[in-house]
Amino acid sequence: MPIRWSALRLSEAMDMAEEHVNQATQPLEQARIVAREARKIDNLPGYADDRLARLIWEIERMERLREAIKAVRLAIPDGAIEAELESARHGSQQSLM
Repeated sequence: MPIRWSALRLSEAMDMAEEHVNQATQPLEQARIVAREARKIDNLPGYADDRLARLIWEIERMERLREAIKAVRLAIPDGAIEAELESARHGSQQSLM
């Protein structure tokens, strides 16, 4: 049974999403460094330290975005992208069914 959705478009969308994540990685790493340094401020109240720790944890969770993108890519059936590219090379033809 042919795939009715575009595996190629989904793959391209994940390429774009990954590029955006990659662009955000360095600024987020800088924010993490700043938050870690802020935790070293003398006499920092516990509630502020807790919030900084949470901020650091949230930034570190951003690595899960890469895992989520990878999971989407793994959900694309094997050979679907190649089949779509091959079909596009030969032109489209309407199904009789």
